Amino acid sequence: MLFTTDKQTQEDLNIYGKQGTDSILSLFNRTSTVNGSRLLEELFQYPLSDAEVINARIEKISYLKNVKARFPFSSELFDQAEQYLANNDERTKLETEKPSLEKMLTNLVAPNADYKQIVNGVSALTEIIQQLHTLIKDSLLLTESPFIRDEGTTKIFAILNTVPISLLLKENTKHKLPHEKLAAYDLTLRFQYRETVQQLLKYIYQLDVYITVARVATERNFVFPKALPKEEHVIKIEGFYHPQLKNALANTIHISPDSNVVFLTGANMAGKSTFMKSLGITMYLAHMGFPVAAGRMQFSVLDGIFTTINLPDNLGIGASHFFAEVLRLKKIAKELSTGRNIFVIFDELFRGTNVKDAHEATIAITTAFAKKRSSVFVISTHIIEAGEVLKELDNISFKYLPTRMKGVTPEYTYTLEDGITDDRHGMIIIKNEGILELLKNKKGDN
Repeated sequence: MLFTTDKQTQEDLNIYGKQGTDSILSLFNRTSTVNGSRLLEELFQYPLSDAEVINARIEKISYLKNVKARFPFSSELFDQAEQYLANNDERTKLETEKPSLEKMLTNLVAPNADYKQIVNGVSALTEIIQQLHTLIKDSLLLTESPFIRDEGTTKIFAILNTVPISLLLKENTKHKLPHEKLAAYDLTLRFQYRETVQQLLKYIYQLDVYITVARVATERNFVFPKALPKEEHVIKIEGFYHPQLKNALANTIHISPDSNVVFLTGANMAGKSTFMKSLGITMYLAHMGFPVAAGRMQFSVLDGIFTTINLPDNLGIGASHFFAEVLRLKKIAKELSTGRNIFVIFDELFRGTNVKDAHEATIAITTAFAKKRSSVFVISTHIIEAGEVLKELDNISFKYLPTRMKGVTPEYTYTLEDGITDDRHGMIIIKNEGILELLKNKKGDN
């Protein structure tokens, strides 16, 4: 089953970011090759929902981190190779016989661009293939390496040692190839074994991504999570924080079927949205098999993640904020009705309607969510009175982010605690900012 998410979730978590802003992708997007960068973006688009596959990826990246792997190829080689392979016009094939005196004289006056591209392309691919063979043989097929158990790696190594690709391993890249041999390699690489060559390049781009992610994990002190089977329904994250915030404070959370609904309260500015984004990003990256900003993490894989943190009014269809919330809930309900186990974050549930309706709706929806014990729900709200009713359910975990008053000044710990807050400091903040005093100013009164 494929892992599902949507644009709203990716925007809430700043996965790709908007123009001119940093994104979660940008934290890792430091690949050596252009196609490595494209593959990285594709991995972000498609998280995983299979524990075994996730752990296999984690094991590979972790190994590359431990051995301090570096990408051994020059990025210029791939530019030359890709430009060469992009020209699949059979009319540009080199003739096996030596060019005529007339063609040779013509090339002396105006060198043939296709011929130069072929020479550079064959040379670049020869060097790439030789370096890949050395890398796999000397670094990836060691006994302690997880790559030795990887079918993809062993298949690539077999290709490298099979004619005609293996013939390139014997060439001296410092010497110019004879015309007949150049023509034969061109036919092999660009036409007869084109898909095989592209398969080799794709494997290298994947290594580029993994090595880059491993380096980021080292530099940022990220940890590798452990994926558990879906049936365990457990999430344990210790010391997780927002990877884009400086001096971010860490939090810890444990979720099980006996506490699969987290009911989160806290005053404005107490850090609820940041906490939920941090948790969402951590879960998103973990399902990619990537390192996370945390101290330790174990999680049962889920089938998808849906967040509602920065939900805009849909004025294009005449929808108010409340109706936009309702449509969002309907989409999540449809996902749940298919039997999928999903991770749901809803910040300030029903903020778009009056207090009475918000109270009733919060209780009704949270109660319905609580019955879906295979999924996980994190719901924040200002309707703290709803929490007293929901205490009757046995699988809701009540958490809050506290506000400590220092005189008339609120201070925020940003650290999760058990219970339901009764913090209401909106008027205090308004008074502290002197807004009412400004409005008492008689200038401008009619």
